[in-house]
Amino acid sequence: MNSEFPTAVHLLVYLAYHLPNPANSEELAANVGTNAARVRKAMGCLRTNGWVGTREGVGGGYFLTVPPSDISLADVYRAACCGALKPKKSTGLADSECTISSGISGAMNDYFEEAEQHYLRYFDGVTIQNVLNRILDQNKS
Repeated sequence: MNSEFPTAVHLLVYLAYHLPNPANSEELAANVGTNAARVRKAMGCLRTNGWVGTREGVGGGYFLTVPPSDISLADVYRAACCGALKPKKSTGLADSECTISSGISGAMNDYFEEAEQHYLRYFDGVTIQNVLNRILDQNKS
């Protein structure tokens, strides 16, 4: 899996924690541990899905447009990187005369698709608010 999904979740949880205050891309980048350009790219995806808005000018930045309890991790995964469980490069050669070499990629793709469906079913029941609550509960201990 690539890092787009956990980055998008991190950004949404950060915005949820700081409601109703907006956060700019530099602040978000410092919190995530990445660069502002990567944050802006991720925020574009989140904004396209209607979860994030922007405010221009001094004191502006990104903010949540929906309650964090309305954003499931499955929705974020679908928006940010659906299909990412499957490796970019598979093994074998589709045109090989060897049964294993020609069939391994298709068989493994089936398993990755099935695993992703299980993954999405689990994450359908987890929201950005749940993630924030878990973090806050862990910090109480």
